[in-house]
Amino acid sequence: MHNEHIEEHFNNRNVTEIDSNYYMVDIAPYPTDGWGKFKRVLKRALRGELFVGLWVVLREMIRFDIHTVKYPEEKMPIGPRYRAVHEMKRLWESDTERCIGCGLCEKICISNCIRIDTKIDENSRKEVTEYSINLGRCIFCGYCAEVCPELAITHGGEYENASDQREHFIMYQDMLTPLDKMKAGTQVEFEGFGAITPHEDERVKKTPLAY
Repeated sequence: MHNEHIEEHFNNRNVTEIDSNYYMVDIAPYPTDGWGKFKRVLKRALRGELFVGLWVVLREMIRFDIHTVKYPEEKMPIGPRYRAVHEMKRLWESDTERCIGCGLCEKICISNCIRIDTKIDENSRKEVTEYSINLGRCIFCGYCAEVCPELAITHGGEYENASDQREHFIMYQDMLTPLDKMKAGTQVEFEGFGAITPHEDERVKKTPLAY
């Protein structure tokens, strides 16, 4: 009997009988003719919102202690953990691609924007042949970077990725760290599993497959 009372309580949409704490919002009916729309605009303008907005604009125009960022010549700094366009990392000891082609990033992608294809090379290792990310679908959630066991894919700071096409793809070679950047030792790493420590050069050893 108690459950029936609760069900009746939720099915009853008459808020005046259910709870006296509800109150009805006084919303004027929307005008349908031109004269009614004109009167609504006039009423809203004379209420003061328009003049308040104009005063804010005028006040900011005559201020001299402000600095305008002259984009794109000037850019605001962004945080190191900002999730922008993806980057593919290389191995420090051999400059080879760090991605092992496990496909976890493709499986966990909730927007279904990552496509990866692999093959077995002459050393019986899995090699990435095709890797693309559709930036038009990507929501930059960071799941692909979180699930990567090798920290091969991360988010960089390149946020200028506007395109005039819906199918805006970024390919593997475009995300991969350039070799000259690796030679200079400027590949950016992040704290966490697999990150490079200050004394990694003394402890690193060649693997049997010599990555």
